[in-house]
Amino acid sequence: MKILGLIPARGGSKGVPKKNIKLLGRKPLIEYTLDDAKNSKLLSEIVVSTDDEEIAIAAEISGLKPPFLRPAEYAQDASTSLEVVQHAIAFFESQNIFFDAVCLLQPTNPFRDKGFIDKAIEKFISSNADSLVSVLPIPHEYNPHWAFEENELGLLKIATGEDKIIPRRQELPKSFHRDGSIYITKTGVIKNGSLYGNSITYIESNPDFHVNIDTLKDWEKAEHLLTKIHL
Repeated sequence: MKILGLIPARGGSKGVPKKNIKLLGRKPLIEYTLDDAKNSKLLSEIVVSTDDEEIAIAAEISGLKPPFLRPAEYAQDASTSLEVVQHAIAFFESQNIFFDAVCLLQPTNPFRDKGFIDKAIEKFISSNADSLVSVLPIPHEYNPHWAFEENELGLLKIATGEDKIIPRRQELPKSFHRDGSIYITKTGVIKNGSLYGNSITYIESNPDFHVNIDTLKDWEKAEHLLTKIHL
């Protein structure tokens, strides 16, 4: 299977200004994901999608010169990951280069287990699912079977639509949330307007050094984790 590794990195970060090229430890944030991608044996090609010249230069220094600068219309606060991926696919297909799937790797999740990308790709291929997402377990107290929504009368109803609350923690089905580290999706699904499709498989990330950097507090957590994992 021919898989494009796509690293989205726009320049207009507000929570942490210029975070993609800000030094985390001894190297720019984006370089952690670039290194992970380059160590993959199953990605057919790796590209950085950015609208920012400084990020493009940082990628080039790492040996991955972006083949394009992302148009401003796909680099706004309201721009979606789907739009970014669709733009990259359209660019390559205009060059008669085609991929079976896209592996989206967000640089704001800098820490991954060694070989994590290839393990995810292997599971994606063997599952024949439309997509794969990386996940972390939801603590039992936040399990959707114990979550509530307000109904039209201002009363609470179980968020899952069940009539009765599951009484014991041990009876709760295991649940997960997306952690943002990796998404893999078949190209046809993306072209049809979805990052997920009708069937989604998953891989669990390592919770010991998970961080999704959006704020300065997240950045401080990443700095703390870096001292523990020695990357």
